[in-house]
Amino acid sequence: MTNIPSSNQNQPKGRYFGYIRVSTPKQGEGVSLLTQREEIARFAARRGLLIVGWFEEKETAAKRGRPIFGQVLRRLRNGEADGLIVYKVDRSVRNLKDWADLGELIDSGIPVYFAGEGIDMNTRSGRLAADIEAVVAADYIRNLRDEAKRGIRKRLEQGFYPNRAPVGYLDRGAGKPKEIDPERGPLIRLAFTWYATGEYTLRKLSALLYDMGLRNRRGGRITFGALSFLLHNPFYMGQIRLRKQEGQWYSGVHQPIVAKDLFFAVQQRLKAQVAPRRLKHHFKYSRMLKCSTCGRSLVGSLAKGRVYYRCHTITCPTTSIREEVVDTVLRLSKGAPAGTVAGKSITPVHDTVSRNPTGSAIRLNLNE
Repeated sequence: MTNIPSSNQNQPKGRYFGYIRVSTPKQGEGVSLLTQREEIARFAARRGLLIVGWFEEKETAAKRGRPIFGQVLRRLRNGEADGLIVYKVDRSVRNLKDWADLGELIDSGIPVYFAGEGIDMNTRSGRLAADIEAVVAADYIRNLRDEAKRGIRKRLEQGFYPNRAPVGYLDRGAGKPKEIDPERGPLIRLAFTWYATGEYTLRKLSALLYDMGLRNRRGGRITFGALSFLLHNPFYMGQIRLRKQEGQWYSGVHQPIVAKDLFFAVQQRLKAQVAPRRLKHHFKYSRMLKCSTCGRSLVGSLAKGRVYYRCHTITCPTTSIREEVVDTVLRLSKGAPAGTVAGKSITPVHDTVSRNPTGSAIRLNLNE
């Protein structure tokens, strides 16, 4: 924001913010911002209004969340200026939510002027005219989106990838197929070939490719996740698939880096590397065994194919007992007095325990 002192010798009628906007940074390098600024300055001079701050934004008005526009609204609500001057309605908003926010500002008594349009926002007819322009601007954006989508779909059907070339390919301009990068393309082919052998994990392969000179667009290592995405991308075998169109593939006109057989072999390898979901183990004696020292339940765990029960109280010994030993203990101790089986002291405890079919628990001394 740049503060500009008033050159008007007459007493200004109010302190105003000037807001100018273009849709892209590239447009900001042209004359659009300058034209808007000059028109707003002339409008303010004719009305005797003092511009106390300029706000420039190089971002589309089709979506909410423009930081500069939001800042302007907050500062106006805070009383830092008396009103706002914009070039035209479609320079301020192109979505109806932002237009509603601007309308609330006007309803609160803060004047808003459009320098390039003779709209009086203080009259009902003026507000109606501005509302119509805002709706037309929003519809214009929706139409642009639809046209863009149709254009992208048409390019896909023609076999052209509409986005930036993936690693291993080079952009050659609009309407031209991506070309294989002579430096990184062969390394991508090696990535598929090596991973298909099953001798490399993604992490190991990522490190190896980095040592061989493969870099991402920022010059860094292709990470574990990025390498997985790369190996899943059918673009390398000549097919095009966009994230927003999952399940729909298009035949590309670009030269593939890998053969289809190799690509699908890698897909099978990638699926095999996905760790299966761990199944919850049902422990036979869960909450049925008690520690003779603290009286708490022993907790089951699975290690090396065997089930162990252990007391997790910090002050108790860290020894454990195997499930087959508990089987033997129970089999030999039915109806017997307290004693020792398999080196463990056993004391029957006749308390009802949840999920215990016999209605009793076994207290084990793991010290022995």
